[in-house]
Amino acid sequence: MFDLGALTDCVAQNGPTARIVIAAHAGSAPREAGTAMLVWATGQSGTIGGGALEWQAVCEARALLSGGAAQVRSVPLGPALGQCCGGAVTLVTEVFGAQTLPIPRAGLIARSLDGSDMPLAVQRILDRARAQGSPAHTQKIQGWMIEPFAARARPLWIWGAGHVGRALVDVLGPLPEIQISWVDITADRFPEPLPQNIAALPVADPLRAIALAPLDAEHLIVTFSHSLDLELCHGLLSHGFASCGLIGSATKWARFRSRLSALGHSPTAIARIQCPIGSPALGKHPQAIAIGVASHILNPRRTLLQEQLN
Repeated sequence: MFDLGALTDCVAQNGPTARIVIAAHAGSAPREAGTAMLVWATGQSGTIGGGALEWQAVCEARALLSGGAAQVRSVPLGPALGQCCGGAVTLVTEVFGAQTLPIPRAGLIARSLDGSDMPLAVQRILDRARAQGSPAHTQKIQGWMIEPFAARARPLWIWGAGHVGRALVDVLGPLPEIQISWVDITADRFPEPLPQNIAALPVADPLRAIALAPLDAEHLIVTFSHSLDLELCHGLLSHGFASCGLIGSATKWARFRSRLSALGHSPTAIARIQCPIGSPALGKHPQAIAIGVASHILNPRRTLLQEQLN
């Protein structure tokens, strides 16, 4: 997926930015087609994997920042880099600035790599996408590059920066399709440095932050206080959400259901909060809880509650 939002933000903060994408691969390769990373003069984000492959690609990308044309390079991983993998990858590296950011069309990012006019094959793909919503995979065609356009990241709000909250951020934070807002009562509750792309909200009264959450946000409540957990459940039920998970035992959730009912919430509404979270078979270590939660978030057809019933 072409993450235009991340590229736009990076260009605004760092100036000319090179984007390296795996356009194709054959045989054993470190990552699949469509995997991309960003490189600027003083830093980089994301990864295309491969160790030596990435190091060489980053060096070449920085050499293009001063104004080089798009670069397309096929790399046989064994002969070229001495790696054990028997595969090959095709890398496309482009430099973008504020005036050269691509424009999505029909849910796709299609652009010329060599200045050529749009070929008929590319036009047909765009027409099908526009008329039928036909998905297109990452591909290089006749001097043009086509990639599906990444929609807005899923907003995820994590309430609590304790051990479980930090583990959740460690596991979910690097995923480009998830945008995390992290709430706790004071700034010193968060780690330093703060993980990249995480928005920290230190709020003395976290309940006041609920109004800032979009209605399609997903929430994970993992604070240090049961009373705060209950207040957050009450506030989010009144505010609205896409999904909400609460850390705790079956006993805790039974008490919460009773108290939320007394606060005026219907059984149907209360049942939208999923508690416990995680996968009991993985254990209670914070990282184990985070892995279980992440598994469900990345498989939206399965709910946190269903895991507990299986």
